[in-house]
Amino acid sequence: MASAASGASGASAGAGPRPPRILVLHGPNLNLLGRREPEVYGTTSLAAIDAALRRRAATSGVEVDTFQSNHEGALIDRLHEAPGRYRGVILNPGGYAHTSVALRDAVAAVVGLGVPVIEVHLSNVHAREPFRHRLLTAGACRGVISGLGVWSYLLALEALLAADGPGGLPAEAAAPAS
Repeated sequence: MASAASGASGASAGAGPRPPRILVLHGPNLNLLGRREPEVYGTTSLAAIDAALRRRAATSGVEVDTFQSNHEGALIDRLHEAPGRYRGVILNPGGYAHTSVALRDAVAAVVGLGVPVIEVHLSNVHAREPFRHRLLTAGACRGVISGLGVWSYLLALEALLAADGPGGLPAEAAAPAS
C-alpha cells in the first residue's frame, strides 16, 4: 500500500503535492440507482453515493474520483490506470462480478502492482438468486462488502483510508507486537 499511496500523492507541476486519491468504479446498471428496483437497491442515486464518498474522504484529506460504465472494457481500462495514481480502488462490478474473468484478471493485476481493491455490492448477493452467489472478481480483491447499501461503499472507503501500512493493513495492525 505504501508505494501506491506515495505514488498517488506525488507533486504536480506548480500546484504542490496532490492529495492521495481513491478510485471508485461503478459497473453496469448502477447509473440507474434510485430508480432501478428500489426494493433491492434502495432509493439513493449514484450521484448521492459519490457525493457521500467525496465528503467523507475530504475529511481525511483524500480525493475521490468516480467512474461508471456499462462496458467491461472501460472498467478494465480504468483499473489499469490505478497503479501510481490511486492509493486504492472501490469496485462495484455489478453483474460482471458473476461473469467476467477479464475483470477479475484486471483486479488481480492491479492488486499485484500494490493497489488494494475492495469489492462492494449494495444488496446481499448471497441472499439473492443462486447465480449471484458466485463472485469471480471477489477472489482477486482485498475484501468484499455486500448487503449494506450505501454503507458498503462507505465501509470500503474507511478500510482504504486506514490502509496505510504494509500489505494494505492499518499501520498499527501491521506493526510487530512488542
